[in-house]
Amino acid sequence: MRKTVVGSASTAGGWPCGLNLNAVFLLSMVATNLLSLYHLSIRASSNTTPLQSGPDFDQQQVFQQLNAIRATVSHLRSASATPPPPPELVLYTRLAPVGSACSAHPDLLHRFMSYVPFAACPDDVHTLAEPLILRGCHPLPRRRCFSPTPPAAAAGSVQLPTDPFAPLPDSAVRWPPATDAKKCRSFSCLPPSLGFDVARTEAGKFLRARGALDLTVPQLLRLASMSRAGPIRLGLDVGGGTGTLAARLKQAANATVLTTTMDLGAPYSEAAAARGVVPLHAPLQQRFPVGDGTMDMVRTGHAVNRWIPEAALEFLWYDSDRVLRPGGLLWVDHLWCRKGDLEGVYAAMLRRLGYKTIKWAVADKTGNGAKDELVYLTALLQKPF
Repeated sequence: MRKTVVGSASTAGGWPCGLNLNAVFLLSMVATNLLSLYHLSIRASSNTTPLQSGPDFDQQQVFQQLNAIRATVSHLRSASATPPPPPELVLYTRLAPVGSACSAHPDLLHRFMSYVPFAACPDDVHTLAEPLILRGCHPLPRRRCFSPTPPAAAAGSVQLPTDPFAPLPDSAVRWPPATDAKKCRSFSCLPPSLGFDVARTEAGKFLRARGALDLTVPQLLRLASMSRAGPIRLGLDVGGGTGTLAARLKQAANATVLTTTMDLGAPYSEAAAARGVVPLHAPLQQRFPVGDGTMDMVRTGHAVNRWIPEAALEFLWYDSDRVLRPGGLLWVDHLWCRKGDLEGVYAAMLRRLGYKTIKWAVADKTGNGAKDELVYLTALLQKPF
């Protein structure tokens, strides 16, 4: 189940954060009013003239002090009865990183902003930009410098393919320097499983189903039509690698699918752009940079799995709901988790959305007898109209 953390900050003196200054001020006011009332009562008792026959000024002061005390006590009661901050707010502020956290990393931010204006930008995408984004500093501050480009692109000799399933040109990427022998300097050096072998490994994806967990693009379009979801024109592929789904839907339905990427050890953004699809350089924990109710479909790929904290994952589902239009489709593709957590944690999260289930398939990820048995879940859910 979702673990909700509820807490309240406190100062060194032990006062609740929301009442520290107000409570001190109000208690001081009460004490002052009580002293004034005591002083007036002594004056009234020592006066030979009864209070009823004394000046109206003294009686008015007494009534004013009593009214002030009554109002102060009433305010204190209402202040003490003020409900604590909503658990969602407390939970959100304790997730790390969420939201822009640039000021929390001043050293990295100072180095990122230390550059020569109107000249070439430092080549710091992997050393500064990516670490800042992963720590919640997103979007990054703008800079007044010229981004480095691949040498071939600067010379105008890059031939970009018109077919998104044609081999990717190595000249379209700024590879690490030759002095770094441990880093790849071509697409052929990268493992095909990472999505860079677009002419062979990626060419068959979303066209042929190898089992119940797979959903092909023709099946997706047919299910969308049968469920009255309407045409898929705009989509968001969360953690979509090099943009294979975006390329396939562009060919099959002329759809525009944005692919969220992070260049963790490989040039995902540059590869997706070279294929003619739009990469969104954004981490998983950030709010999707698209408008409310604008997407026909949201897909989450292998990057969305049990390694994401449960609370952060639930925020991701509800952000998917935010960007989906009524009747839009949420495609959970091969989410993997412990078998014992599927129903109690992940299925429960998805069912709380109240979506219609169009497809729900579960299969083993590891064989029987494994120490930590894992399962895959593929689900196609429809947001209510």
